[in-house]
Parts: sequence; C-alpha cells; structure tokens
Amino acid sequence: MAGSFTFKKPEPSGADTIKPFNLQSAEKPEPRNTLAEALRKSIKPCTELSTLGIPKREKVLGDWFMEGDLGFIFAPRGLGKTWVALGMATAIAGGKACGPWQANGARQVLYVDGEMPVESIERRINGMGAVQSLFVLNHEALFHLGNKTLNLADAATQDTITDYALAAGIKVLILDNLSCLFSGVKENEADGWEPVKRWFLTLRRHRISVILVHHAGRNGEMRGTSKREDDVFWIIRLDETSKDQRDGAQFLSRFTKDRNSQKEQAPIEWQFTTLDSGAVDIVTREASSLDVFRQWIEDGLTSAEDIAREMNVSKGTVSKWARKAIEAGWLTKAGRGYALA
Repeated sequence: MAGSFTFKKPEPSGADTIKPFNLQSAEKPEPRNTLAEALRKSIKPCTELSTLGIPKREKVLGDWFMEGDLGFIFAPRGLGKTWVALGMATAIAGGKACGPWQANGARQVLYVDGEMPVESIERRINGMGAVQSLFVLNHEALFHLGNKTLNLADAATQDTITDYALAAGIKVLILDNLSCLFSGVKENEADGWEPVKRWFLTLRRHRISVILVHHAGRNGEMRGTSKREDDVFWIIRLDETSKDQRDGAQFLSRFTKDRNSQKEQAPIEWQFTTLDSGAVDIVTREASSLDVFRQWIEDGLTSAEDIAREMNVSKGTVSKWARKAIEAGWLTKAGRGYALA
C-alpha cells in the first residue's frame, strides 16, 4: 500500500518564497496605495498587455484544467463524486495521471472534506497512492483536534483558509461538498452566492485553483442557482452506468462547460474498484457517441433537435443513432420523439 495517511500540517515555505500574485511584486509596496494610484499603474494600452510580466497560466491536469480555475463536479448522491475528486487530488499531488488526464507536474493540494468519516477518506487515498503533497482537512479531525466546525460561507473563515493556502504553498483547493461546507447559503438565490464568488475570485488572483463538488437535483442538473456557473471554467457531470456501487463506483463523465480546451473533451466511462489488497484500480475508456445519446434520453431529452443541440451534431446524425438503437432493441419512436424500450 503506497504511503501512509496523516494530518501533518505542511511547513510554511516562508514569506520570501510564497507571495500573493501582484503586478508590482518586484517593487516595495507603497504605504498608502490609493485606488487612483493603482489605476494609474494598471491601466495600459492594449498593445502593452504582453509586457506587464504576468506569467501565463499553466496547465494543471489534462488540457482543460488550468491555474486559477474554478471547476465543478456534480452528480446524484452516492454516484462517485468523491471518487473522481480524490482521483484528481492524488494525481495532481503526485504528478501522475487520473484516467486519461495527465497532471502537469506535482502540486500541493488541500482536500477539504465536510462529510466523510476520516477512516473512509484515509482508506481511499491510501488505495490511490498517498503522497506528502496531498493535505486533508477532514471535518472530524477539525472537531477532534481543534474543537471547531467549518462554514466556508463565513468571510473570516474564507480569509483564514486563503492565508493558510498562501503560507503553505497550496496550489489546488478541493471542496467536498458545497452542501456540507457552505452553511446558510440559499441554493436558489443568486445574491446569496456573491460573498462566495468574491472569495473564489480572490483565490484565482493568487493562482489557486478550486474544485467544488456538488449534488445534482431531481432533474439531473446541478442543484441551485445558475449564477454559480458564470465564473466557472469547466463543469463535469457524472451519470450512472451501473447499479452496483458496493466496492467502488461506475459512472460516465462528460463536460457541460469547458472554457480551456482546444478540442471537445470526450465523455469517459470510469470504473473504480477496491481490490483485496486495499489498492484502488481505476479503469477508463472513451464512451461511444451512442452511449452518450442513450444517456441524454435517460436524462429526459426526447427530440432529435434537442439532442442534436446538446451533442453539437446534426439531426441527421441523431436519426442514424436512433435507427441503430431501435435495431438493437433498446429504443422506440414515441410520436416525434424517442423513448427507451
């Protein structure tokens, strides 16, 4: 079994090596920097933007996850959100691959867990390959060791997490999950998201990437206000492919939003299996277009026009898939739409 799981606090890297991202980082800060002075320094002709010395954002995982990104992973309860989030965490911390997605070097990751028993998350991380650069803040550990609970909707708590991340050199922050960690934020009210949004923008300016795990509603879409999606770089949706989830998880992942990739990300079928040794075996394969077509019908889309729009193909292509599915016996024509047989 790779590594051992601890709640060891990372050693601060020092104020000289970890600093907030700042256009004027090479200069001594002025004691009274007014907004007018900041504007004078910062407003430039568009032809000079490339000369400002702002480093380009690096890739974190695959070609779709970049420094400073805010991304969502969402799915129904118990489907596999934590499995894939921990898979990404161990890959990024260890500089290895998570399924088809290769990490671009190793980074320090902080995984904030608001729900799981500590022994469960320990077992999963050890099974995937524990490394010293993956740190965990588990809700049970925080209460047991510090007699505290966590509410990331609180501004003071947000500032404390930000300060810790900057001092410790954390580059990726994974929050699992929104419902457990953000108390008092009304899911369907856009205004209630504004304080959280401001925090995420602060983390982005410090080049700290954030992955937020969330639940799907009864309609299969991400629960709560769509305002949350405005500043998101990517959203990964998980859908069920098997009812048997006892020793791991099986699901289909697909991107419903992707700002970074140069080409469309293929849907992926995942299978996480915990072996007798405790190691976690991760098997992936690229899903076929017919698999995704069936998933959209299961999600409630019945017309060729709607399916074509979601999959970015022609209605003729959808009709070809429908004929194959009807011949295979799992699809029927229902008026002007389709239904599973």
